[in-house]
Amino acid sequence: MSPILRLIAATTLIRLAFAAATGLGVDESYMVTAGRVLSLGYFDHPPSSWWLSWGASHLLGTEAPVAVRLPFILLFALSQFLIWRIGCVLAGQRAGYWAAVGLNLSPVFGVTAADWVLPDGPLDAALLGAALCLLNALPASGRRATGWWAAAGVCSGLALFSKYSAVLTIAGAFLYLAVDPIHRRWLRRPHPYLAVILAALVFSPVPIWNATHGWASFAFQGDRALGFRFRPWMPLQTLGGEALFVLPWIWLPMMILLVRGFRRGAAWRHRLLCCLALPPIAVFALISAWSSQRILYHWAAPGYLMLFPLLGEQIAARLDRIWVRRVIAGSAALVLVAVTVVATQIQFDWLRGGLAIVMRNDPTSEGLDWISVREDLRTRGLLPPGAVVAALNWRDAGKIGYALGPDVTVLCLNADSRQLGFAYPVRAFAGQDAIVLSVDPSPRAVDEAKAWFASVEVLPPVSVVLDGRILRTLTVLRGQSLRPR
Repeated sequence: MSPILRLIAATTLIRLAFAAATGLGVDESYMVTAGRVLSLGYFDHPPSSWWLSWGASHLLGTEAPVAVRLPFILLFALSQFLIWRIGCVLAGQRAGYWAAVGLNLSPVFGVTAADWVLPDGPLDAALLGAALCLLNALPASGRRATGWWAAAGVCSGLALFSKYSAVLTIAGAFLYLAVDPIHRRWLRRPHPYLAVILAALVFSPVPIWNATHGWASFAFQGDRALGFRFRPWMPLQTLGGEALFVLPWIWLPMMILLVRGFRRGAAWRHRLLCCLALPPIAVFALISAWSSQRILYHWAAPGYLMLFPLLGEQIAARLDRIWVRRVIAGSAALVLVAVTVVATQIQFDWLRGGLAIVMRNDPTSEGLDWISVREDLRTRGLLPPGAVVAALNWRDAGKIGYALGPDVTVLCLNADSRQLGFAYPVRAFAGQDAIVLSVDPSPRAVDEAKAWFASVEVLPPVSVVLDGRILRTLTVLRGQSLRPR
């Protein structure tokens, strides 16, 4: 077996074990819960990740974490192969192999995008596919060129079908065509525009859904770029946060390689990858200077994704230096220890309450599926067939909905209900009784629930329990006659 196949096989087995040992996080639980109702479009992101988790749960007959995460783990295996191929085109098989190793070592790629139910997994695979197709299309001619450009368009459409920010990487491709004197001729040919048309066709269900739902998703994502204050130092903070997510000793060489890629005399393939990388990195850093909302550090990850082949080339050229081997070995050990600690903590709670000493809250409950809540409510007869349960915000609704399973309808009683408001519109349940679960203390939960029901009855609370330790206590209310607002 070739080295790259051994790497893919070994890391995939590790991810399957990690996926089986840990519960779904808050965002994952929300996506699985809200994604139980199949749709052409969704409030938060385009359909790709929603469809993948829905399809996996129905194909495998379970919503177990390893089942709904399986498509994302397999897509990262594909991403490793694609980045290896890009590295091979760039500088040979050794460069491609070490590019794939670097991708595995970076937590924002090798842990979150590679294992979790998030849009980033399908986004990364599609963008890498588009980049590989473009690398083959630019020096090609005739039918071969048409085929590669068409494939680049389909992959670009799949990237847009995963996450809206893919448009920045696509813009980077046109940036390259505009600045490169050799390949600028493609702008006078139909091939790039064929690619755009194909990408638009793949993406077309998203604007169709938005047009019939008040442009909700476009408005939600567009608002994140708006703001009313200027904070000149925020771009540096954003870049610093991205460095932590990528790993600083990977991020810094990448930034150096990004600058070098625009120098006179740089190889065209290097410059192309740098043009693909620049827009996501630069745009999100600039937006953070005025945005009224916090810019999440993983949003710029597609930019760094395109720099791994360049990094792999440099690693391959310096592998004889002992400090390079030590950095790689140390990074691998760091990531393996981190995922082992997380997985064993979720399984055995060996840290007990130790995490609460160094953190404001014990995060164990976020990585644990709240199965104990379902068992307690069933024992008390509060989950009869056709039961309706409500939460007071989308985060709690996601965790509660996933724990209770697909047979229980979970409403989100909040103006900000995200996709839950479309999947389970509150107005459709007017006049019905519901069990309300809230992480908030009882008095606050009662006050919020009274705005939604004719009357509210306080019931004994329920707890999230791990190995006998109470991680979180939920307020339980019985709401009578739901009154949508």
